[in-house]
Amino acid sequence: MKSKQVYFRQGVRDGMPIALGYFAVAFTLGIAAKNAGFSAVQAMVESLTNNASAGEYAVFSLAAAGAGYWEVAVMTLVANARYLLMSCALSQKLAPETPLRHRMLLAFDVTDEIFGISIAFPGRLEPWYTYGAMAAAIPGWGLGTYFGVAAGSVLPGRLVSALSVGLYGMFLAIIVPPARKNRVVLGLVLLSFAASFAAGRWALLAGLSSGVKTILLTVVISLGAAILFPVKEEGDA
Repeated sequence: MKSKQVYFRQGVRDGMPIALGYFAVAFTLGIAAKNAGFSAVQAMVESLTNNASAGEYAVFSLAAAGAGYWEVAVMTLVANARYLLMSCALSQKLAPETPLRHRMLLAFDVTDEIFGISIAFPGRLEPWYTYGAMAAAIPGWGLGTYFGVAAGSVLPGRLVSALSVGLYGMFLAIIVPPARKNRVVLGLVLLSFAASFAAGRWALLAGLSSGVKTILLTVVISLGAAILFPVKEEGDA
């Protein structure tokens, strides 16, 4: 039987490519954080405690718009809600006798990529394998954000503005492939664009902040999609 150290080193090895990818993505998040008024240290701490691109982008965007704390908290919860499902799935991968402390520590950094390599672990998941992946990936995310803010403080304004577009490119890379394969996804993406545009100009919603509007649109469109277009499980007719 392998020792904890062996599993940990294996996790670090598999987590290093993830860390490099996180650094690149977090760098663009750092630019967004700089534009929202965060210092390099503040942004790095935020990244170390909220290792999620969509959730962090929501934080920085709402902070830049002057949103209140509760708006930021609710939107972060909505943006990161999928990790609740991933955590539930990952818990089934653990041995039944796994202590609660390990389950809680693993849930802290259930990102898409770490979830992917953890769920693919042969047999029962060894927590120390995921800890190794987390030890490699989390610093990459935090340092990427730090250097993104630092670069935004010294680079020319036009270059910082150009680098800010990189984050939107990342989100386009996320939504374009599934939208090309599934007409329902494409329709929902277009509906989201149209609804966001309309909400910004609808007099009835004029009294709401941009943060509240984003939360409402996210919940309503997601709920409607889940009801009208449920995803069929394998084996369903």
